Amino acid sequence: MVESFFKNDEGHNVTVNDDRYRAMNTNFFIPELNNHDVQELWFQQDGVTCHTARGTIDLLKDTFGDRLISRFGPVNWPPRSCDLTPLDYFQWVYVKSLVYADKPQTLDHLEDNIRRVIADIRPQMLLHTWPSFTLRISRLCFCSYVI
Repeated sequence: MVESFFKNDEGHNVTVNDDRYRAMNTNFFIPELNNHDVQELWFQQDGVTCHTARGTIDLLKDTFGDRLISRFGPVNWPPRSCDLTPLDYFQWVYVKSLVYADKPQTLDHLEDNIRRVIADIRPQMLLHTWPSFTLRISRLCFCSYVI
């Protein structure tokens, strides 16, 4: 499992900013991608400020070329597209419902819950989201065409 909490050298939680996000991509994500055959992989991210900082976009363009979907990227992030991916319309809702089920009272408890819930997600569960995803895309395209 991937450790995805941002902490400083003392182990305290910190806010994700463009420097930390870029460092995570440079030091972990991109090297991890290099261990796999991902020449055709597309990378999609939303318009959060740390994702769209000039240095971050330049790094991601160098890595993904024209296969970057992001605000200020070669393929612009679609506006108001919060339900465009299975992660957005399924996984985060599912994870949140389980993570907060026992009302964690501390950050450590919350982090433990997040780790446990994410570790329990199986690929088969995500495969079941694709029929709904294709339906959402067809509706999005139809609505864009009609409007």
